[in-house]
Amino acid sequence: MRPLTMEHFGHARDSRQPVVLTIPGLNNSGPDHWQSVWEAKRGDCQRVDLGSWASPNRNAWVTRLDAAIRSADGPVVLAAHSLGCLAVAWWGALQSQAYGWPVTGALLVAPPDCDRMETPETIGGFGPTPRAPLPFPSILVASRDDPYIFFERAHSIAKNWGSSFVDAGHSGHINADSRLGEWSFGQGLLENLIDRAQDQASAMRQIRPALHPVHQDAHPISTGLPR
Repeated sequence: MRPLTMEHFGHARDSRQPVVLTIPGLNNSGPDHWQSVWEAKRGDCQRVDLGSWASPNRNAWVTRLDAAIRSADGPVVLAAHSLGCLAVAWWGALQSQAYGWPVTGALLVAPPDCDRMETPETIGGFGPTPRAPLPFPSILVASRDDPYIFFERAHSIAKNWGSSFVDAGHSGHINADSRLGEWSFGQGLLENLIDRAQDQASAMRQIRPALHPVHQDAHPISTGLPR
């Protein structure tokens, strides 16, 4: 899949309107998955091709996600499912974006527990689960009967990531087998994040004209690291 560019949305796209990047989990998301339905029904969703869907590699997935984020024109909202949530968490832990920009928010649905003893080898490389707060607002949605994570563990992960926690009831792994269709409840959560993203974009547009170039004789900011 090509990196996301302006041509996906037309050259007249409002730069304040966020791009929604959908990030599937293991084995990708099929046609009946809510991510696929959103991509077909909505005009703002674009799937990130992480590659190696059946044998994921953490570093490769994070690298591809980073490329998609950097190719987007304007603010980005992430909509991740299952192992895709771990890719987002690792991206947040390994990158140094300012809080809330360019990723302005993330919807994290049914992350698996990669730290359990019985974790399959195919996803074990994504553990240990990052504990650092994410550098953007986020909503974590968990099901009470998800076979890949205990409900209490999902709540604990949400606390570590600084995510708002949403109880999805008994919805399994919140995937195609859950028969959610367009999943209007999830779209409502996504719209909440999009509204925040638009507010953030408007604030950034107001700030930028007020910024002045740094004088040549100004001293650089020290990072405390050797050159």
